[in-house]
Amino acid sequence: MLRPLRRTGGDLMRAPKGNGQAMTGRHPDFSLRLARDADDLRAAQRLRYRVFVEELGGDGDLVDHDARLERDRFDPFFDHLLLIDEARDGAVVGVYRLLPSDRLADAGQFYSEDEYDLTPLRDTGRKLLELGRSCVDADYRGGTAMHRLWQGLADYVAARKIEVLFGVASFHGTDAAALAGPLSLLHHKYLAPPELRVRARAYQPMDLLAPDEIDRVAAMKATPALIKAYLRLGGFVGDGAFIDHAFNTTDVCLVMDTERMSARARATYARGRA
Repeated sequence: MLRPLRRTGGDLMRAPKGNGQAMTGRHPDFSLRLARDADDLRAAQRLRYRVFVEELGGDGDLVDHDARLERDRFDPFFDHLLLIDEARDGAVVGVYRLLPSDRLADAGQFYSEDEYDLTPLRDTGRKLLELGRSCVDADYRGGTAMHRLWQGLADYVAARKIEVLFGVASFHGTDAAALAGPLSLLHHKYLAPPELRVRARAYQPMDLLAPDEIDRVAAMKATPALIKAYLRLGGFVGDGAFIDHAFNTTDVCLVMDTERMSARARATYARGRA
C-alpha cells in the first residue's frame, strides 16, 4: 500500500470552527474558478498551510515550512477549485481539491486509497470524483463562503457528468471508544449500499453500540458539521473507520451517489448556480 507522506488532514470536508465572517466593514465579492497556473496553486497551498498546518498541526514530507506551503505529490494531478474574494485584492479564501476518475492513470491512485479499498467504486464503471483538502479562511467561516464553494463543485460535477463523489473526513482523536456514539450512528443509519461500500484497510469497526444504545442527539452533536451536511444531501459512509495515529484522527469515507440525491437535496446542493 503506497503511503507517500504523513497525512495533513483536510480530506473532503475539514473546516475548523472560526468566528464567523469577520470582514471589518466590507463585504466579500466572491468569484470561483479552477487554478490556472503555478501562482494559483501556490495561493491554494498557502491557504491550506494556514488551516491544516498552523491550525490543525499537520505535516508532510513535501510541506514547505519556510514558504508556508502545504503540498503533496498528488497536487499536480488534481484540479483546484478556488474561491476568490475580489474585494480583497483577489485573495484565495477557499479551496477544494478534485480528482476525476478519467485522470486516475496519471495520478496512479486516488489519494484516499491509502486508507480505503475503493474496489467497489472502481468496479461500478461510473464517473467518479474524489474530493479533498476542502478549507475556508478563518475570516470567512460562518458566512456564505463554503456554500459558494459547493456551488462551484456542483457546476464542476454537472459539466463533467460525475456520478459518484467520495472522500475521507476526519474526527479528532484516535480513541474509537470515545467516538462510539457518532461512529455507531453513522454505521447503523448511513452505511453505503453494497455496491458502493468501500472498506477501511486497517479496519476499525464502527458498530460499537447497538442502535438502541445510541444517544442520537449527542451523537449528531459530536459529528463534524460538514459531515452532517453531506449526509443531509444523501451521502453514505463506508464500512469501518481508519485510525490515523500519525495525525491523531479517526477517518471515515463518505460516498455520495448523485442519482440517489432527492430533488430537495439536489436543489440545496446546486442552489445559486447560474
